Amino acid sequence: MLFSHMAAVEDQLLATSRIPANSGHSLHKGTPREAFIKEFLESHLPTTLAIGSGEIIDSGSKPANPRRQFDLVIYKRNLPKLDFGGGISGFLAESVIATIEVKSLLDKAGMHQAMSAAQEAKKLEKSEVWSFSAGYIPPAILNFVVAYDGPQKMETVLNWIGEIELDLGISLPPLPLGEERLKTASASIDGVFLLGKGFITFDNFPTGFFNDSVRANAPAVKWVAASMTHGAMLWLFHMLTQASMNISGTFLNMVPYMHSLKADVTSR
Repeated sequence: MLFSHMAAVEDQLLATSRIPANSGHSLHKGTPREAFIKEFLESHLPTTLAIGSGEIIDSGSKPANPRRQFDLVIYKRNLPKLDFGGGISGFLAESVIATIEVKSLLDKAGMHQAMSAAQEAKKLEKSEVWSFSAGYIPPAILNFVVAYDGPQKMETVLNWIGEIELDLGISLPPLPLGEERLKTASASIDGVFLLGKGFITFDNFPTGFFNDSVRANAPAVKWVAASMTHGAMLWLFHMLTQASMNISGTFLNMVPYMHSLKADVTSR
């Protein structure tokens, strides 16, 4: 049932994406396609999550400093955000589960932009106080790319990732086996989903296509590519659901955010 439903959603997204293709401006093509993905997420993810657009800040972020804007930001409703106007927000790193960059046509330049933005998001520091947790909690903000069109083979995108990692200076040691693998974050994106063709994911998720016995024979492998006509939206839904369905006694520590607040204090 779940596969059939998500396959139909994938077909629908590809079909509706042809409507803005008649527009003569690239922005008028891309913006509706972002809206289609946002509508899918809002109608399928838990109500504890919300989807917005904007930038992500941590306690070390400075006013007016250049920051990346993300097409879609999936965040916890119970934490605050900054309203910049015009539907653009500033999201506290502590609230963000994942980001999604939406591409009408995925090419190497677009992948480079997405991986560079994800690399910056991964460096943000969360100010949190932990008391307990249960279930899978991602080791960092998840960063995904969803594309309506792109190369015919997922292996092409996989090759781009390796080349862009070298260009960005990303070098990760072999991923450990067992529980430590789940605690090792990607240094940039966590997955690429190409509608109608397949997906690529960083191999640190609780569920995947390989087990540790297979991984032990290929310790250098960090990425897994899957080619299929239907399955991209199902796997994205699966990853976002698993990343959000946990229990954590986590509290936002506001003190680091207020380090610039200075006052002469008196008492009586």
